[in-house]
Amino acid sequence: MGAKESKPTEVLDEAWRSFDWRQKKALKDRLEKFTPSNPDVTNIKILVAGQIGAGKSSFINSVLSAFQGEIVNEALADTSQSTKSHSFTTRLRTYRIRSGDADLPFEICDIKGLEPDELSESQIDDIVNTIYGHVKEGYKFEDKPITSDDEHYNQNPSLSDQAFCVVYVIDANTIHLSAEDKIITEKLRLIRQKISDNGIPQVIVMSKVDEASPLVKNDLKMVYRSNIIKKKMELCSATVGVPMSKIFPVKNYHNEINTNDDVDVLILKAFDQILRSADAELRHGAYNECKQQ
Repeated sequence: MGAKESKPTEVLDEAWRSFDWRQKKALKDRLEKFTPSNPDVTNIKILVAGQIGAGKSSFINSVLSAFQGEIVNEALADTSQSTKSHSFTTRLRTYRIRSGDADLPFEICDIKGLEPDELSESQIDDIVNTIYGHVKEGYKFEDKPITSDDEHYNQNPSLSDQAFCVVYVIDANTIHLSAEDKIITEKLRLIRQKISDNGIPQVIVMSKVDEASPLVKNDLKMVYRSNIIKKKMELCSATVGVPMSKIFPVKNYHNEINTNDDVDVLILKAFDQILRSADAELRHGAYNECKQQ
């Protein structure tokens, strides 16, 4: 009788996070019925930031796809390998989320991806100004930050102009592996420092979990039993400073032509937590006055 095969070390005996894979309809129904807690806010804005190539625009498309029930590619995402050192997104663009024919009262703001260059303040200042509503739609991100005399500078932003949650999209494959990745995570940490005093919720979406783990690639439902993904999330939490409870692993739509319930439920759960965090901040009087960088 041969020796008993050992269990692969990647597979944990139990899921380390409880997750109901059947909750897609309940999540979608709840989000479709959502109303901002502050009547002065027509749309809750969520800002999505992250390193280039991490899947920032793909995450936005995946959220739109999960609500529409079909693959949506509104946010242009670059899939080539030749531009990995430069962001494909160059201008500020806001995406309104729809379900069927109805506009929902929240939107996602897409900005230029963080580039692995020197630790300059310009990218960080532009992101912070965007969070506080000082940057108008269509602004082209340059090597220097926006100034108050720019035509796209919003001197007196309303609550609807401001972002009430910041989402960092981080590639599960690259977290803290190289000098370039360390620069990116340091930029994220600096952004976090600049806005934390104002209580702005910050969430991490860890993308490409299927590429980071053979177990998850074979079965997405194993994401919370993967020791690889758990350790990557722990490292991400320690590096950026976001608690584990605010980190959500996802698989973005990439080359699919149809949506998938398992992909959708991870996306919708992450977005539900993002929106709940944003609305809680809005309800508690997040910004009594706009900040200016």
